[in-house]
Amino acid sequence: MKNLNGAVAVVTGAGSGIGRALAQNLASKGAQLALADVNKATLEETQSLLGPNKARTYVVDVSDASAVESFAAQVKQDFGRASVLINNAGVAIYGNFAELTLEEFEWLIRINFWGVVYGCKFFLPLLKAEPDAHLVNISSVFGLIGPAGQTAYAASKFAVRGFTQALSRELMDTGVSVSCVHPGGIRTRIAENARAGAATRVEDQVQARERFDQVVRTSPEKAAEVIVSGILRNKARILIGADAYQIDFVQRLMPVRSPALLARLMELRAPKEKPAEAAPVRK
Repeated sequence: MKNLNGAVAVVTGAGSGIGRALAQNLASKGAQLALADVNKATLEETQSLLGPNKARTYVVDVSDASAVESFAAQVKQDFGRASVLINNAGVAIYGNFAELTLEEFEWLIRINFWGVVYGCKFFLPLLKAEPDAHLVNISSVFGLIGPAGQTAYAASKFAVRGFTQALSRELMDTGVSVSCVHPGGIRTRIAENARAGAATRVEDQVQARERFDQVVRTSPEKAAEVIVSGILRNKARILIGADAYQIDFVQRLMPVRSPALLARLMELRAPKEKPAEAAPVRK
């Protein structure tokens, strides 16, 4: 797309983080906004930051196919069209594969992957009706490489990457351009809001949050700026942050060894554990 002024942009996960920053960036470029989130309170906060008459909001659980279908129908009724779709909603969970229940694993997949599929399925008819439209699916650097402790999250983000790549080929002869986004560490509340697997230890959860805080580098506003720039340049693949470029380079250079190298890098950046206090000597 060459111009977002007057475009109708649909953004999921707009209640915080990258989604909120995207709403602000798109509004500044003259886009009309249809913003969705499962959290009504944070969604209203986003709307209030934009000012009056800048956006319509919709409380939507993207893991529910019928809810997303109704959302698309409501956007069509309210705006008559949609020219940009950004499937941004996503969640995280703490715990390695052995510590997660199947229900916890499925919960994440339904949001991070099926939410993207549902968004594409029900909004593509609107996008295809436009002379110039753009579809954006948010993957992750963990859609490029899968580190330990991220089985569910990496599975969902690799799935988004593969789905988006195949879909982009199917849409080549339409007016819909497609982007897959791979953010590195973004300073959002995804780690703070992440669920903890039922079998995880509290101390491991705390350490994981501290490790996340150590490696995040990019603000949501910068991430939104890069994504919107990618839309305007019709970029098929959007990397966000120096860490994303580093991870992408390493996995291309050494596809077999890169997971171990990434794990080592994360260990080096993790906060050091405090030495345990000596037990008191009993006389």
